[in-house]
Amino acid sequence: MRADRLVAVLLLMQVRGRVTAAELAAELQVSVATARRDLEALASAGVPVYPQPGRGGGWQLVGGARTDLSGLTASEAQALFLLAGPAAAVSPEARAALRKLLGALPRTFRTDAEAALDATIVDPVRWGERDRPRPAMVDLLQTAVVRRLKVRLTYAGRTGDPAERLVDPWGLIDKDDVWYLLADTGRGRRTFRVDRITRAEPTGLPAERPDDFTLAAAWQEVADEIERRRSRTWATVLVEERFVPVLRDQFGRHCRTDGEAGRGRVRVRVAAPTPLDIARHLAGWGALLDVVEPPAVQRELARISAELAGRYNGDPERQSGQGQAPDQGRAL
Repeated sequence: MRADRLVAVLLLMQVRGRVTAAELAAELQVSVATARRDLEALASAGVPVYPQPGRGGGWQLVGGARTDLSGLTASEAQALFLLAGPAAAVSPEARAALRKLLGALPRTFRTDAEAALDATIVDPVRWGERDRPRPAMVDLLQTAVVRRLKVRLTYAGRTGDPAERLVDPWGLIDKDDVWYLLADTGRGRRTFRVDRITRAEPTGLPAERPDDFTLAAAWQEVADEIERRRSRTWATVLVEERFVPVLRDQFGRHCRTDGEAGRGRVRVRVAAPTPLDIARHLAGWGALLDVVEPPAVQRELARISAELAGRYNGDPERQSGQGQAPDQGRAL
């Protein structure tokens, strides 16, 4: 959890006065790039840490040899707790660490810092959904990433039997409450859904990772490719302007307005992987919108309409469950 590391960085700087990104990486068991990003995040949040270039340089708290965390100003302490607070809201360990840091601050700063800690809550559960606990597999894989150990996976893809693979784990991503492992398979970079990993065994073999690798950049490439796949088919629809926000909620980034169409309507472009996927999204709109093109989406909508009409028009027995016995399905 990043909040833990941010606190650890400050505590190390409190003890040592000046540290390098390499020293932090070794101490915290992360990459040098990750340690450097943490230091830059603290600086960007207003915490008075700054780099000193050259031989014998490193990062240190403003004030030279002064290592007392009370060197933080009230606004700087508040910035730190606002930065780390949301992560701490879902991690008891991170919250405990921040509480300890809170005790190291001057008494006059504690009120604002504590208020900042409690100012934001992260609730990862969507409306109408149950809370999904963090998979235990994530902790195992996270340890392998930090210690740079190869992992032997048994992975069940979308089709076919589970396959065993030996991978170099590079990082974990939590995307909309679905966890992914980014790893090298020897045949190139691959992305694995953690919930499809049925077994994982860290080995004693060292894992390799490119020197210029950054997890954020690699994941951005993966995400961009997935979004391209999700927008292979585009359709043009005409809809009243007041309904455009609803379409945007349905199609997300794959919804674009394309000018006025007259009579209070606008032209909107929407996308999905296939014509059927678009038709399924639009079928419930009925006559509230018109699909201009492509014909493939129009045909899918016509097919869905005919299928529903055949199921529900003029057949009372079919509509009531194909003539089931009166007692069938009755609660006992």
